[in-house]
Amino acid sequence: ISSFFCNATSLYIVNLSHNKFTGTFPQCLANSSFLGDLDLQMNKLHGTLPDTFLDLNTLNLNGNNFEGLLPKSLSKCSGLVDLDLGNNQFEDTFPNWLKNLSKLEILVLRGNNLYGHIANLKSEKIFASLIIFDISCNNFSGSLPKAYIQNFRAMKIVHDLQSPLSYIDTDVLGTGHTNEAYASSMVATIKRVSLPFTKIPNSFVIIDLSENKFEGEIPDVIGELHRLKSLNLSYNNLIGPIPHSLGNLTNLESLDLSSNMLDGNIPAELTNLNSLEVLNLSNNHLEGSIPQGKQFDTFSNDSYEGNMGLCGLPLSIQCNNVPLQQYPSSEAED
Repeated sequence: ISSFFCNATSLYIVNLSHNKFTGTFPQCLANSSFLGDLDLQMNKLHGTLPDTFLDLNTLNLNGNNFEGLLPKSLSKCSGLVDLDLGNNQFEDTFPNWLKNLSKLEILVLRGNNLYGHIANLKSEKIFASLIIFDISCNNFSGSLPKAYIQNFRAMKIVHDLQSPLSYIDTDVLGTGHTNEAYASSMVATIKRVSLPFTKIPNSFVIIDLSENKFEGEIPDVIGELHRLKSLNLSYNNLIGPIPHSLGNLTNLESLDLSSNMLDGNIPAELTNLNSLEVLNLSNNHLEGSIPQGKQFDTFSNDSYEGNMGLCGLPLSIQCNNVPLQQYPSSEAED
């Protein structure tokens, strides 16, 4: 990246995304007291990040080859709205030190080498404005961060009158300036498809904790996040029943709990999810009859495959008093 940027003293926005820039992170960009939005996503930058960030509103480094520790100086960026460090090679524990950033709406750490438990810190200020929480494809372990989920206040409040054309953005110049705000962008995996968003709607509320090593039960408090559009907890080691409270997530469009060790029945309350378009409960230990009616009449066999104790439509196994173990293995698989 050209040293020209180090000589510019009044840059508010630097967007060099989706190019083929190589080399390391320019130290001067971390030291800039003017810079509000920095977008270097989808390049070929490498090395460690400087730990001298001042007061960014947006930092998007997704899709590079950065490594090492996450820079703790980001905790001083009180105006940070969008932090996307996904798809790099960072190796660190979860950045609990970001918890008090009251304006943070987007936190994407997916596809790194992050590890360890996520401390259940108790504070009403924890990630209060967060509406996108994606830490998938890492090595996090322990129980799901119930205390954090409990305090995702922005995910609980449904704005009925919110404009469908409202997007997440940052006002880099502060209140009173007429310059256009900078629109955040990202690539998100939702409804099993990887989608690029050049602008992110405020209604796009997701939690993705998939492909980690989380264990224990799914906390009931997730059912309080009424704005959720997508919930993905697949490919972990979760046990216990599916919480009945998930039936309260009436805005949910995609629910993926596949490839865990969940047991018990599928709660009938899930039929209340009238917006649900994608359901994946495959490869668990669920049993009993599949709920019928409403959206559940639209899901196919692959939503339930790998649960040998399930019966009823759309599966070919009828619900009766004959123990499932009496069926030949090939027929049960069908």
